[in-house]
Amino acid sequence: MYAQGLIGADGKTGESPEFLEAFQKRIDAEEKIEPNDAMPEGYRKTLIRQIGQHAHSEIVGMLPEGNWITRAPSLKRKAALLAKVQDEGGHGLYLYSAAETLGVSREQMTEELHSGKAKYSSIFNYPTLTWADIGIIGWLVDGAAIMNQIPLCRCSYGPYARAMIRVCKEESFHQRQGYEIVMTLAQGTPAQREMVQDALNRWWWPVLMMFGPHDSDSQHSDQNMAWKIKRFSNDALRQKFVDATVPQGEYLGLTFPDPELKWNEEKGGYDFGPIDWDEFWRVVKGGGVMNRDRIRDRKAAWENGAWVREAALAHAEKRRQRAAEAAPIAAE
Repeated sequence: MYAQGLIGADGKTGESPEFLEAFQKRIDAEEKIEPNDAMPEGYRKTLIRQIGQHAHSEIVGMLPEGNWITRAPSLKRKAALLAKVQDEGGHGLYLYSAAETLGVSREQMTEELHSGKAKYSSIFNYPTLTWADIGIIGWLVDGAAIMNQIPLCRCSYGPYARAMIRVCKEESFHQRQGYEIVMTLAQGTPAQREMVQDALNRWWWPVLMMFGPHDSDSQHSDQNMAWKIKRFSNDALRQKFVDATVPQGEYLGLTFPDPELKWNEEKGGYDFGPIDWDEFWRVVKGGGVMNRDRIRDRKAAWENGAWVREAALAHAEKRRQRAAEAAPIAAE
């Protein structure tokens, strides 16, 4: 059977049951869908929404860490953090380019981000108060991102899947870099240990929210899995993350801010307490500490970079004109 309940389908694209069934057969056969292939409008719109949100998250995610480049405690730390922020800018570029293959422009995606129509990961609306936050972001935020993103390397849409291969390799480096910062602080002075424990206390629950609502409350999860845009449910990925991360923290002698966190031998994983979804939705809807600042800074960066875009377009036009003028001469 073909997938039911097409997200975003407009009913004007001639999507007959036969077409939808044939498309689903390609998905089930693990064929990659490419930009010029016929696809349901719902599939295309879902990918634009997801890839756009992913790209926005990479770009906005540069802000909390970029704020610490000049304040990192050593030249080594500055260089590593600068390289990481540059990587995240590259990730945004790959992802915007993948979204553009679906017929949406980067300008449109940027406008939707600035207007609030498009979202980015709620995790970046929390402030980075200390250097320990940078380590925790690398260890936990990038660790959660890897857990989400590795299955995307097998996404049914080819350009997205291929972009994620490089993204995941670089995110793995970021995660190791963050854990090394956390380990150094956890094995340092009492003040350093207190600082990293405080950071863990503040970031743990927002990181668990990164995987999205419970499966029962996730509007698009079933359809996305049928289309193989995603491979695992939100709750399954969240559980895998907790199971992988808690032993890493315990090894360093850190305590997780969840009195209900305990190993469950029967299920072979950790039980953990309830997530404050009211907090999650409040931040998603613009009520986070840094929501306003993040959008303000992105708008300023876009406006201040207008001359660079204009110069690049002018240069490209000159090269096109020169190539057109040279073509008749070459033909002779």
